[in-house]
Amino acid sequence: MPSFDIVSEVDGHELTNAVDQANKEVTTRFDFKGTDSSFELKDEVIRMSTESEFQLDQMWSMLLDKLSKRGIDPRSVERKDADIQLKTAKQNVTVKQGLEKEDAKKIVKLIKDSKAKVQAQIQGEEVRVTGKKRDDLQGVMAMLREQETVDIPLQFQNFRD
Repeated sequence: MPSFDIVSEVDGHELTNAVDQANKEVTTRFDFKGTDSSFELKDEVIRMSTESEFQLDQMWSMLLDKLSKRGIDPRSVERKDADIQLKTAKQNVTVKQGLEKEDAKKIVKLIKDSKAKVQAQIQGEEVRVTGKKRDDLQGVMAMLREQETVDIPLQFQNFRD
């Protein structure tokens, strides 16, 4: 029986490359000269460090630009609250990996509401969709790509006939 998995993952290698490119740009930009600004990636958390809140906003837009150029969806990162003190400003950006329970339930509900002849089941941090016909599965993929209610990037893996 044909099946595929719905996941939400970020390629770790591309994430590292995007953070390295953002670090390179922050060291060469004129408006960041003399500031000790940097990006650090550690365990799916990107830490931005600089001197002011304005520079944090500049670094955020720089990071989003680098991520999108490397093929990483900006919806897969979440900006946390900034820690601003006298001469330092720091902010963490978390990278979302896997589907959370609520998102997986929302995806399964969308599939069931579409009346497609497929079955969807939650398996940990992914949703497995099975059906009798390959066309039904491809229709579910197209339907999920068009949905705006799902606010996370989705990838489709392990398509088997």
